Amino acid sequence: MVPQFKPSPLRIRLFCTKTVQQNHHHRWPIKQITKTNFNESLSEIKNHISSSDFIAVSLQNTGSFSSPWHRVSTFDTPDTAYLKAKFAAERFQILQFAICPFKLQASKVIAYPYNFHLFPRDELKMGMPSYSFTCQTSYLTAMAKEGFDFNTCIYDGISYLSEAQESTAKGRMGNPMAVDHATKSSSSPALSVADTVFIERVRSRVKHWKNACTDSDIKTEAALVTSLRKIVLGGEQFGSRPSMTIDVCSERQVQLVLKMLEDFSDVLVPLIIPAKGGGTQAVRAVLTSSDEDKDLLKRELQTFEFEQNKRVRGFREVIDLISASQKPIVAHNSLNDFTFMHSKFLAPLPPNMDEFICSLRLAFPQVIDVNYLLKDIGPVKKMTNISATIAYLKNRFFAPIEMEIPNQANENEGKIHGHNVVKICQLFGKLFSILKITPDAIESSDDFLASAINRYANIFYSLPGSSQEPTNEEIRGWTNDKRKVSCEDVVFLWGFRERISAGILKNMLQGSHEVFAEAFNVRMVDRSCAIVVFGKPGLSNTFKNVMNSKEVSGPLREMVSDGLKAAGYETYQRVCSSGLWESALADALDKALASHNCLSEAAYETKQSEIYLSNELINLAEL
Repeated sequence: MVPQFKPSPLRIRLFCTKTVQQNHHHRWPIKQITKTNFNESLSEIKNHISSSDFIAVSLQNTGSFSSPWHRVSTFDTPDTAYLKAKFAAERFQILQFAICPFKLQASKVIAYPYNFHLFPRDELKMGMPSYSFTCQTSYLTAMAKEGFDFNTCIYDGISYLSEAQESTAKGRMGNPMAVDHATKSSSSPALSVADTVFIERVRSRVKHWKNACTDSDIKTEAALVTSLRKIVLGGEQFGSRPSMTIDVCSERQVQLVLKMLEDFSDVLVPLIIPAKGGGTQAVRAVLTSSDEDKDLLKRELQTFEFEQNKRVRGFREVIDLISASQKPIVAHNSLNDFTFMHSKFLAPLPPNMDEFICSLRLAFPQVIDVNYLLKDIGPVKKMTNISATIAYLKNRFFAPIEMEIPNQANENEGKIHGHNVVKICQLFGKLFSILKITPDAIESSDDFLASAINRYANIFYSLPGSSQEPTNEEIRGWTNDKRKVSCEDVVFLWGFRERISAGILKNMLQGSHEVFAEAFNVRMVDRSCAIVVFGKPGLSNTFKNVMNSKEVSGPLREMVSDGLKAAGYETYQRVCSSGLWESALADALDKALASHNCLSEAAYETKQSEIYLSNELINLAEL
């Protein structure tokens, strides 16, 4: 009998440590940013963004799908792919956000990588940015294996608010705002009798209050008399300066008060006090002693607003810097990454892909996905990650790229995190070289660079069939035997027994009806559902009509009696559009068919009627 070897806990730990070191034998100096060193790093990051040619981004989220069929797959159109990405972005959270401003010089990439640790902490006690989020255990396990410090993330992670949340937060805080930042009407509408009475009453109050504050005789009065006068006239203090609050009931009254205060613009500075529920609560007039004091007050207000914005925005300061630079952004999975970025840092995600792209372009005009660049270099085998893709290109093309990363990280900083963003820069540099978008050509013509970037920019769903579609041979080579089919030739099938394979299901369907006498194929979507792809147009409609009629006969009748159901692609799109994200696709399809309030099927016709299917849609071993 061979004795079993049982290593001690110490030896197990040593083995694990050695494995991690081998997996990460090549480490780039990546600066780790937390709440502790965030503010001091902002100016450095701003300079690197300003001097860069491109900015690479890479996100580490708490998950990406809650069920196997929730993943974006080859049977998805751009619309359903976006709806899946939208669902993930609204459920999961970003814990690490790596950015890397970089420049291309000949065969060299000069990069400045930063990895930000984020956590959606409710620092303003307003329930924002998030009360809760979802975690996928496999993602957290992978992060733990890489040595991710969850304590640092939770206690020292950088919080943030989106642009929409910032606007809401400022309204709830009720801090005074300068009139320049408020909506001020340039027109002078006709005044009603009520308007005239309101203006004259407020003017009289302001005049008496101003005179009381500036009259030297009054300043010598006893403290009690002065206090009573302030109560009667409504006087307050704004810092060290006298102020007066004027309550308003409507935005029209706001404009009337602001117009009236222009008569006292030599010494009074008006401020807007927002209401917590939106709109304006009051107008505050602050009395200054001179023009110099007025300028000083305005500078104080600007400083206060700047500090408040830093406190409220948090990590979104970096997103705003990227957006303001208008530099092209490079990503590896743009649809997933930018739905997360839009949801967390801009505003709630729009309902469809077209609106999403329009909204995103306002902040990030040019987004380049390296997956789309890969299509232009010819047939490429399926790659599982960025490192494998770089290795493949290295073996096939002579395009040496030197990575230069100025050592900006401290010796004691963890340097495992954020490596993907540097790999994206390296892959992008290789692809630019292979595609002959050389730095020399870029320097000689800005139009050339703009044309090259525009060719690849803003393609968020880079499966074949989008713009600049290659030939059929290139499609099969690039997609590893993916083939183009019409959505009208696809039928979703469910209600069969569990743990059945695609091959067994196909054998059961063969001979069950005459529609299966022609060429067809079966692919599993999850354990509960499969798709049937008919090779001949029109057979899918025939099959659906037979399934919905009482004329089912033969072996197919027996399968229907056992619970077999079928639906077209429009039902699947209805599932995604209605947010029926059940754990099993079969349950979601049942709910979609049972719904009596859904729109007509014509309303769910797909804009793109073709999808791309591979030999295997899902690995059942992962389920």
